[in-house]
Amino acid sequence: MSSSNDQPVEFTLEIERIITAPRDVVWRCWTQPDLLMQWYCPAPWKVTHADINLKVGGRMNCIMEGPNDGERHEIVGMLLEVVPKERLTFTDGYSEGFIPRANPFMTGYVRLSDQGARETKMVWGARHTSEEDKQKHLEMGFEQGWNAAAGQLNELAKKIASTS
Repeated sequence: MSSSNDQPVEFTLEIERIITAPRDVVWRCWTQPDLLMQWYCPAPWKVTHADINLKVGGRMNCIMEGPNDGERHEIVGMLLEVVPKERLTFTDGYSEGFIPRANPFMTGYVRLSDQGARETKMVWGARHTSEEDKQKHLEMGFEQGWNAAAGQLNELAKKIASTS
């Protein structure tokens, strides 16, 4: 197990994608609620509410709703790290203001770096406290869901970049 925030640890899931847009556009898609709502979960699911207080200790909350009546998933979390246009780390183990929450599931992170002049390398990961939680996340569709969401992010970021 590594102690570095950049190295995979035992119960980590991770995807890496090249987004066809500059890093500042990708950052906006992660940190502006109106943009996050357009891509953050794979269709046909939708984010119906997003609320972000972009500072360490700030909230990162959203509500996802599925296509079937009553399908709803609420995410309540807190930002642990905010390095503009570079790093974002959040957890469901705390709510805004470092208030502990019961039954934490994961700590998520996104790392952005330039990949040429108009592309961004995005690494998205989820760290879990147990193999059971990691497996549960895989069974929930981590790889398929996040790859689909990353595709949606890519399309949105390309569209924004083309009008900037």
